[in-house]
Amino acid sequence: MSETYYIGAYWGARKEDAEACAQRLATMVQELAPVDPLFASWFKGAKSLKLTLQRPLELELSSIRQYLQRNLMRDDRRQPMEDLGFSVTLWNGSQGGNDVWLNIGCGGYWEQINNRCVLEPPDEGPGSERVLTTPFQVAALRAIATAWDPDWGVATSRTHRQLLEQKKPAVWVGWVTYLSHRQGQVPPLPAPVRIEPVEDLGTLVILTPERFTASNPEHLALAERVRELLDRAGLLQRKPPAGT
Repeated sequence: MSETYYIGAYWGARKEDAEACAQRLATMVQELAPVDPLFASWFKGAKSLKLTLQRPLELELSSIRQYLQRNLMRDDRRQPMEDLGFSVTLWNGSQGGNDVWLNIGCGGYWEQINNRCVLEPPDEGPGSERVLTTPFQVAALRAIATAWDPDWGVATSRTHRQLLEQKKPAVWVGWVTYLSHRQGQVPPLPAPVRIEPVEDLGTLVILTPERFTASNPEHLALAERVRELLDRAGLLQRKPPAGT
């Protein structure tokens, strides 16, 4: 079975209201749009795909803010839990038979919260081959990092993720890894690894110019070597939220 891939960005407690999160979500949609036709439109998650298609995401900030406010986390009694933030799901409407999902949790400021933006690209369909290229992975993770300013992010295969999870790392190193400047300064890394800045926010670490696979021992060895170097430089530890 061929490997499937995902892109995720993560950050700790950060108190942001619906207005601030709406601005970030709008920025992400705008940044993703030129990356690939898969990101041309988005629909707000509902109980069924039919209902979801009736709920397009409108890009006016006031509309996004209201959408987020309706999706503030709540307890079993439907009481708001502001410290857990907002949680929304977006679908691209299956552009040409290619499903993309976005799962976003933002604005949470409980000390153990893990805010996130996870992009699930298509595993099959005419657009899936574009997903399996370094330029796609780099551009998509860059767009997410630019919008959400996460502590770290990763684009890799789910098979590789399963291998990483066994070691329970605080930060994962994959095909493409994003590290905020808050994590530290990226050290020199061995070829063919490439690093790219993301504005003044952080750095992308790109392991291979070709598709990274967990079935390739050379790829796994390179990922482990880079992980060791980044860990030695102190970049793979969770940092406390600003102001704590």
